[in-house]
Amino acid sequence: MSKQRKREQAEESSPEIGVIGDLTDREADICEKLLDVPVGGECRLYFNSPGGGSYTAIAMLALIVLRDLRATGIVLGECSSAAIWPLAACRRRMVTPYSVLLFHPMRWQSEESVQLSEAREWARHFGDLEQEMDKLLASYLGIPEEQLDQWMKPGRYVTGREFAAAGLAEMIDLSGRKR
Repeated sequence: MSKQRKREQAEESSPEIGVIGDLTDREADICEKLLDVPVGGECRLYFNSPGGGSYTAIAMLALIVLRDLRATGIVLGECSSAAIWPLAACRRRMVTPYSVLLFHPMRWQSEESVQLSEAREWARHFGDLEQEMDKLLASYLGIPEEQLDQWMKPGRYVTGREFAAAGLAEMIDLSGRKR
């Protein structure tokens, strides 16, 4: 049996996980499904997510990496903001011509009432976190930080075609309709 055929069979039997909607709202469910995949095992993640919280993004990336999951990330529609981090952790990435990825700087949002000293500390931490996360994302995508910076600031929608042309994903052809 050829290596290609073995790979196809392994993919056909691997768990499929929907990364659909806000990551933060779905964090427990998605992480539980990732934990159900055996260490070093294969899985497919199907993305259609506008993103979510920064800590959720880094937690999902870390879970995929620390458990050495051989994940394939497939962007069905949108994979934006925080959802890009778990996609970046995938060993194989696939997009359609209609996929879109929104890259933008981290956003600071707090609905809590905090003292000025706490706000200052959060602003300091936030600045450090943003720089470190950008470096990590560039590393996992395998692109220079300068390229990521061009996409991040002020924020840019990158199409599936552009993402694939940059060598960051394989293109899925949706034109071969079967009836």
